[in-house]
Amino acid sequence: MTVHSPHHAVRRRLPKRRRTTLYAALSLLCCSVVMTALPAGASAAPAPHTAASSTNSRTAAVAFADEFDGPAGSAVDGAKWLTETGDNVSNHERQYYTAGNDNAALDGQGNLVITARKENPGNYQCWYGTCEYTSSRLNTSGKFTATYGHVESRMKIPRGQGIWPAFWMLGADIGSVGWPNSGEIDIMENVGFEPGTVHGTLHGPGYSGSGGIGAGYTLPGGAAFADDFHTFAVDWAPDSITWSVDGTVYQRRTPADLNGNAWVFDKPFFLILNLAVGGYWPGDPDGSTSFPQQLVVDYVRVTTAD
Repeated sequence: MTVHSPHHAVRRRLPKRRRTTLYAALSLLCCSVVMTALPAGASAAPAPHTAASSTNSRTAAVAFADEFDGPAGSAVDGAKWLTETGDNVSNHERQYYTAGNDNAALDGQGNLVITARKENPGNYQCWYGTCEYTSSRLNTSGKFTATYGHVESRMKIPRGQGIWPAFWMLGADIGSVGWPNSGEIDIMENVGFEPGTVHGTLHGPGYSGSGGIGAGYTLPGGAAFADDFHTFAVDWAPDSITWSVDGTVYQRRTPADLNGNAWVFDKPFFLILNLAVGGYWPGDPDGSTSFPQQLVVDYVRVTTAD
């Protein structure tokens, strides 16, 4: 378990772990998984520049797409997403992830809305006692995996102390090899006390937790990500992963960044969307935090080169 800090902090951070609760038929049922932001001491990102074509000028094939079209109030497409349930003791988050469309529903305008509320209508029990918040976490395990491609989502993130949205990926073999051998690609994480900054990070054997490899991207002019929609993406190829925000590349990682450790990103990964409340890294909500908070997702797309 970990006390988390922003990338510029100097205090030590240990590995953090997320509990994943999946359907019984999935091999991930009993696994702890991880979502860790940029650690202290990570190497600096290259100067931002415009992202190149996600398919290197070759024809793009759509491997996965959810535009979240459907009637207001309807649940996500069960053929594409699993809805996880439960709390997270090991990361000390405060929310309970609910089933169905209670905290994740379409808005009828082409968006998925994941809502974090200060409530407990189901008398849910968390690691700290009676749960104080509800939210949602979705993943594509058993539904869709990708190996390489352009992975992108356009979303409007929430705001507030203790609020923690994320768009990320885990190696599909986590049930057999565990974390961090499975690998983890954090496409976007934001914590409420950094309203204008998002983080992208790699985790694997020998570079997990405090040793994760990543960087942050900060909007110019003091703007906050919660003020508008932004597009978060990675371009993933053999031996390289490149992060961008709104088409601006802010870091690229290769095996050369791993100090001789294994590159574990040449295999299938699945997608995850979630909105956490509290935890070691973001801290808990306080009197300045308003509820409900919403992560509004316009689309999620994965394209590959033919």
